[in-house]
Amino acid sequence: MITDWRPDELLDGFEVRTIPLAADPDGEDPISAHLVRRGESPAEPRGAVLYVHGFTDYFFQTGIADYFHARGYAFYALDLRKCGRSLSPHHQPHYITDLRYYDEELNQALDIVTDEVSAAGGSPRVIVAAHSTGGLVTPLWLDRMRTTDPERHGHIVGLVLNSPWLDLQGEAVLRTAPVTKLITAIGAIRGKQHVPRELSEAYGHSLHSDSHGEWTYDLVRKPLGGFPVTFGWLAAVRAGQDALHAGLNIGVPALVLRSDKSHFAAAYRPAVDTADCVLDVKQIAQWSGCIGERVLAVAVPDARHDVFLSIPAAREQAYAEVDSWMESEFER
Repeated sequence: MITDWRPDELLDGFEVRTIPLAADPDGEDPISAHLVRRGESPAEPRGAVLYVHGFTDYFFQTGIADYFHARGYAFYALDLRKCGRSLSPHHQPHYITDLRYYDEELNQALDIVTDEVSAAGGSPRVIVAAHSTGGLVTPLWLDRMRTTDPERHGHIVGLVLNSPWLDLQGEAVLRTAPVTKLITAIGAIRGKQHVPRELSEAYGHSLHSDSHGEWTYDLVRKPLGGFPVTFGWLAAVRAGQDALHAGLNIGVPALVLRSDKSHFAAAYRPAVDTADCVLDVKQIAQWSGCIGERVLAVAVPDARHDVFLSIPAAREQAYAEVDSWMESEFER
């Protein structure tokens, strides 16, 4: 297993290294994670950013790397186990039965980032940025780390969440205790069984350059219609959402970005280009305050589910919101 930095096969100008992981609690060994960095890093960086993707996703959003690089931050992104660059043929894509298992690669990635930034003469302060399911995983991680590993947590100075998945969208009955118990029970017995619900390809078609979008990415690692949802994975997500609803304290300021509206569609239509067609933005607004004690929640007009992959005007607004937040929190 190659653990040194090497050119990334998916993105020009980026490098990748493998993070070996311990035995998989979900029985799909071998597993690993992959850390990606922008090849050109600022001299004496002001800090670093560690980006974490969502479900049916991996790091390909070079615009956000360029944005932080221009502001003097070293940029890193983590492809979690069984996701993106870390996905192997013997894996069920993105399969995990407890979101806490991700702590292993998150901790290792954070250590690599802080060591490298320090060695470059920069400040070992890290902003964590995360999208969708990553926006659920990372607050839970920070909340745990704040009490169990305060020294490591001390390197984190802020959290930027991009359309975090904070509740289960759809009919209200899906969020009731009996349904959650049923999901948990099936997940414990038949974790890899697929949830009988078809995912729309509308979002994928709105993004990909071969369809209606402006972005190029690997359709094996990020299929237009998404990977199948399994009961074991969904049970882990519901447990994480329940923990968040009870209230977290991530210990650092947070910025939560979302679209100003949702628009769900079975197939592509132009309306999905200016709305979140994956998550219910009202739920993001409802639960954002549960993340920590200092949370700024902003609705970006006409943003997509990934606000940094939105149409140009919305994308520029999203970056302007990050600018304003960073200036008020870190750069006074």
